[in-house]
Amino acid sequence: MPRVLLTDPIDASGEELLRARGAEVVRAPEGSSATVKRLAAEADGIIIRSKLPDDIFEAAPRVRAVTIHGTGIDLVPLASANARGVLVANLPGSNAQSVAEYCVLAMLMLARNIAAINAAMHTRPWDEARRLAAPAREITGLTVGVVGVGEIGRRVAQICARGFGMRVLGNQRRLDRLPPEAQGAGLDDLVAQSDFIVIACPLNPQTHHLFDAARLGAMKSSAWLINVGRGPVIDEQALASVKPGAWLINVARGGLVDERALLRALRDGPLGGAVLDTFREEPLPPASPFYDLPNVIVTPQTAWSSGRVLDRTVELFCRNLARFAAGEPLENVVDPSAGY
Repeated sequence: MPRVLLTDPIDASGEELLRARGAEVVRAPEGSSATVKRLAAEADGIIIRSKLPDDIFEAAPRVRAVTIHGTGIDLVPLASANARGVLVANLPGSNAQSVAEYCVLAMLMLARNIAAINAAMHTRPWDEARRLAAPAREITGLTVGVVGVGEIGRRVAQICARGFGMRVLGNQRRLDRLPPEAQGAGLDDLVAQSDFIVIACPLNPQTHHLFDAARLGAMKSSAWLINVGRGPVIDEQALASVKPGAWLINVARGGLVDERALLRALRDGPLGGAVLDTFREEPLPPASPFYDLPNVIVTPQTAWSSGRVLDRTVELFCRNLARFAAGEPLENVVDPSAGY
């Protein structure tokens, strides 16, 4: 009977599905590296949502496969996995609907100035809060630029075009593979024309700091930046160049953004505000200044989250478990050289 380690909680029905497929399920009661390594030492496979210790495979010689909730291959020490023959699979489409809905929610909240209105309702008279609604805009007819039109970007394009009548610009290596809802555009043209920018491309040497100071400075003064990519694509100089009124939305990894630079940009300009679903240190410490800034919306890494995402994770792991036992190729195996 293969032993499967869950480093993070999953729905009870998911655990039952694993057991029904012949797996012994072991939970990590708390997420310390020492505990994970101790339990992984006797595991054959691991399902993760949080980062594995860099030396996990040295401590877990039996592990032959790892499945990631979502697409975050930065959660696994890939070089070590590759060297030891551990197969790593992710779920590039499993959280696409959930993350896309979060992005659209963010666009709607920003366009209607909901964060400022909500804050004002807690501290100011009714009429002052009502006045904050004056600059509100309908997103119908606005332009959203999607950089990296994979599963998440494709879903964002579909919702925005079909549901809200937005114009969608798409940029990726193969413009001929864009969905019908997206019009192909060069990256600089996309940045100049978009009211919202959704970054959904993988992080690799070519996309590192893709949105640098010059590119962020070319954004429309009323634009918002929505980042659902990977890795440090934004640096301190870039943050300092964003025009007044821009909003930053991070639903990927805290390491994408220099948080000290972000705090300065939020307090002193030029950023209008931020929607943050991920942080350098998680859980976010109670003393973090992000909690107290009126122009920041914080959520505890929930953009991906839905029961259906977890179900899809377990279903893929079970299929791969059967394939592994039968000596068949696994689904969605990560290519370390491509970065996804």
